[in-house]
Order: sequence, then structure tokens, then C-alpha cells
Amino acid sequence: MQHTRRSVIKAGGALGLLAAFGGALLKPGQAHAAWNQGAFQAKSAMDAMRALGMQNAEESKDIVIRAPDIAENGAVVPIDVTSNIPGTTSISVFIEKNPFPYTGTFDFAAGAVPFVHLRAKMGETSPVRVVVAANGKFYTTAKEVKVTIGGCGG
Repeated sequence: MQHTRRSVIKAGGALGLLAAFGGALLKPGQAHAAWNQGAFQAKSAMDAMRALGMQNAEESKDIVIRAPDIAENGAVVPIDVTSNIPGTTSISVFIEKNPFPYTGTFDFAAGAVPFVHLRAKMGETSPVRVVVAANGKFYTTAKEVKVTIGGCGG
């Protein structure tokens, strides 16, 4: 079978049309099934926790937050979170003094190691609050991180 330049161009055009129509069929806007608009638009950590149903979290020493005591650049603050609470199903992170404090929730399958590493933007010195869901209850702890150069436009 001999391929001519014209047949290759026609095939490429057909694939382009298929990709364009196929992309329209996927409807990426519907992929946000887990989007909690109230939590992401909340202006305080407590309001975001309330939108997620986590407002009654109890303090726990079994959650370990590793973050710098002083972050020299608030644009990229490394944060590690480990939960030593058996049955952990999710870890949620809030940066209390950010304009929108809810950073995100990370879900874990049964038997997975409940560990999260993220790099967050911090506008100013603020507590980093973590809420862990385990066995139908919520547990929380916080760590203060001082920021010398703000990351949110500062």
C-alpha cells in the first residue's frame, strides 16, 4: 500500500476533527464531582471546615506536621503531614491567614500510608491547620509558620 502526501494530510485532518469532537464529548466541567465550592470560597478556616462538616474536630497529637518554623519565601512553603491515627481516610490542609484558607483534601484507600507532601503559598505568617478523618471522626492539629517574604502578592 502506497501512502501519498495527500492521503496522509487527509488522515491527519480526520484525526484532528475526531479529537475536537471527542474532546467536546468528554465535558471536562463535569469532572469536578468532588468540588466543594463553599469550602474553596470560604474566607476563614473555620468557615471552610464548617462547609466540609469538620467543625467539631478534636485536638490530636497523632498528627505530625513538618514545615519550616521560618519560611524565607512564602511563595513555596514545603509541608509534610503524617497521620498516625489508625483508619485515616483523608487529610485536609488549611492555611488560616491566606485569603482562601482551604488548600485541599487528600483521600487514602484502606491500607495506604497517610502521608502528604505539598508546597503551599502563604501570604503571611499563619498557622497551618490539618484535619484528619478517621473512623468517622475528625482530628486536628496546627503549626505556626513564620513567613519573611509573602507569597500572595507580597
